[in-house]
Amino acid sequence: MDMITGFGGSVLGTLIPFLFVLTIVVFFHELGHFLVARWCGVAVRTFSIGFGPEIVGFNDRHGTRWRLAAIPLGGYVKFIDDMSAASTPNRDAVIAHQPGSFQGKSVGRRAAIVAAGPIANFILAIVIFASLFLFAGKPVSPPTVDAVQPGSAAEAAGFAEGDLIVSIDGDPIASFSDLQRIVSGSAGTTLTIVVERAGGPVTLTATPERRETTDRFGNVHRVGMLGLQHTAEEVTIQTFSPPGAVAEAVKETTFIVTRTLDYLWGVIVGRESADQLGGPIRVAQVSGQVATLGIAPLINLAAILSVSIGLLNLFPIPLLDGGHLVFYAIEAIRGRPLSERAQDYGFRVGFAIVLALMVFATWNDLMQLASG
Repeated sequence: MDMITGFGGSVLGTLIPFLFVLTIVVFFHELGHFLVARWCGVAVRTFSIGFGPEIVGFNDRHGTRWRLAAIPLGGYVKFIDDMSAASTPNRDAVIAHQPGSFQGKSVGRRAAIVAAGPIANFILAIVIFASLFLFAGKPVSPPTVDAVQPGSAAEAAGFAEGDLIVSIDGDPIASFSDLQRIVSGSAGTTLTIVVERAGGPVTLTATPERRETTDRFGNVHRVGMLGLQHTAEEVTIQTFSPPGAVAEAVKETTFIVTRTLDYLWGVIVGRESADQLGGPIRVAQVSGQVATLGIAPLINLAAILSVSIGLLNLFPIPLLDGGHLVFYAIEAIRGRPLSERAQDYGFRVGFAIVLALMVFATWNDLMQLASG
């Protein structure tokens, strides 16, 4: 009985935080599409959180069905001229150009509606980060070097105890965590680092080594490391004004986007391993782990996931928002849309790519669970 109770608690402890985080992110993504569609005069038939059979729902005064579905792994907004939840356009000329149809709108309005989803994800992330910075502040520890690990990249570069890190590749460093975040994503990349030593600047060149590290939950990560040690005894909480909190939130969001793109480019050129790509299983696992730290870290995770989903949806893959935007850009340049046949082939290719990515990410998740 204790074993069953423990298993049930473990599952719920993972599933509930995962659904909490995912529902917030998906809701705001679809809300972006929905609000701009309404603003552009498009009639929305369905606003769904999840796929499959409806659990609960209601109709609003505009005739939109708001529903919570049984499979909570995404969501969709369906317009009156969509044939499916994937926004497959209805080719019937009468349906496609009836009042309130999506296809009857200008290419600019259609692009705005599609782009609104990812943009809403970025806005959500900025709002969350800004709120956390405003009300909780940001822990800051001086970027000082307390020790240099023997035989490390830092020793080879000439770092010394007492160095104060001033900048990396021209970017100012205000905290030791800033240093760690840049170095962790720069394995094999040569960095120009300016330190303050004996009252004057010293420029050093260092290349972080890729090493495996284990976090507090036992998850293994491959990150860049220099071999600088820091005791973190002088941690202070940096406070922000509302404008300062927003500026810091924008900076945080930009960092996540840049780091994600750098990693994906590294996978493409063979510099990074693709086994760090994760899918729903890993997101669920991390959500459960982070939830044990409190509500603030879980909300912070929602912001990070929101940036990731917003960025993913902007990739120029047919079926994703970015793929639709590519079609609209071509239409704007040509003065007419691509043929129905070309668009159908595009959606088929996009579906195959998305499906392959999902299978690959899930396989990585399962391999990580098996190795753990």
